[in-house]
Amino acid sequence: MSTSTTDALGAPVPVLSLSPVVLTVPGRPVDLQVRVSAPATGTSLPVILLSHGHGPSNNLSSLNGYAPLANFWAAHGFVVVQPTHLTSSTLTHLVADAPGAPDFWRSRAEDMAHILDRLDIIENAVPQLAGRIDRTKVALAGHSLGGFTAALLLGAGLTDPDTGNVVRLVEPRIKAGVLLAAPGRGGDVLNGPMAEQWPIIGAVDFSTMTAPALVVAGDKDDSRHFTDIGPDWHADPYTLAPGPKTLLTLFDAEHGLGGIAGYDAAETTDENPARVAALARLTAAYLHTRLHPGAPAWQTTCEALTTGPGAVGHVESK
Repeated sequence: MSTSTTDALGAPVPVLSLSPVVLTVPGRPVDLQVRVSAPATGTSLPVILLSHGHGPSNNLSSLNGYAPLANFWAAHGFVVVQPTHLTSSTLTHLVADAPGAPDFWRSRAEDMAHILDRLDIIENAVPQLAGRIDRTKVALAGHSLGGFTAALLLGAGLTDPDTGNVVRLVEPRIKAGVLLAAPGRGGDVLNGPMAEQWPIIGAVDFSTMTAPALVVAGDKDDSRHFTDIGPDWHADPYTLAPGPKTLLTLFDAEHGLGGIAGYDAAETTDENPARVAALARLTAAYLHTRLHPGAPAWQTTCEALTTGPGAVGHVESK
């Protein structure tokens, strides 16, 4: 790792992690459980809400997943809050017949609003965290189905398949986002075998997703179960949304983007620890600069990791 990328984000610090922090939400079929990871030092800490995907493992799609990202972000100055959404395999036996099953698209987005409503509870539940959060600096990241959730919270509209009504779940307290291998558009391109089972995936309108966001897509992420147009589908949240947006296309990356859902996860088809490390650094730098306008972290990190013969990917912005 070059000195310039290390300096851009500062040296890592030890991380405190506590789970589960249990939040009672009226009307939710089970309590909302979250993991909180925070740096052991520092004040005025920004927050990243992290929305998990819907993979085949039991526990990676829950508050127990995405440690390669959550730990890095927390070590570099963010408070990371990870909910277990109702789509998690750990909850299937409890919520299979609950309203909104099986995709729980509305509940997933509402989980993030509930967390922001209860930041005081979260802050006081974690030892040594009280008084250290900056509630004006909130970001959001989501992988796969979590990227779908992130799109809604960042302003994308959604046509409810059950009612035909357009629903907007934008959360104005979220200032910036990162969409990791998020699903793309619907219509005629949503023609894979899973399209009929998950019609909600094709119901999103990115044209109203106005919040700043970094869209991350792997150039080998070919989701044939949803579409046959290839990896470009995962760039739709960039292509079809208004600016300010940035697209990071990771070279040779598949849907796991190198293994972000968990350390040494056998389901990762493109395991590459170096790619994960670079992605963790790039996403942290993007959000740092978005939440601290004028900070050089994003530019410096991009120059180090996305230019020259060793580039991990390509960046474009609008």
